[in-house]
Amino acid sequence: MRLLVCLVLLTLALCCYRANAVVCQAVGSEIAGFLLAGKPVFKFQLAKFKAPLEAVTAKMEVKKCVDLMAYEKRVLVTKTLGKIAEKCDR
Repeated sequence: MRLLVCLVLLTLALCCYRANAVVCQAVGSEIAGFLLAGKPVFKFQLAKFKAPLEAVTAKMEVKKCVDLMAYEKRVLVTKTLGKIAEKCDR
């Protein structure tokens, strides 16, 4: 089963590499908030997705780990993701 999944993903990557990969503005904002915003602000951002409580709790647990990174490094990751999104939008 694992081999099948790998083969499907490889086939999709090779055959569909020119697929439209425009990043939704809401998702981009959520990712930036995940990396840079404080916990209350980020939790408010998540509310617009109406996610189940378990999903929000899990996301906030991961955010605790991300918040341990130096702020400068989180800014660098955000800028890098922004550059990748720009290239995908072309």
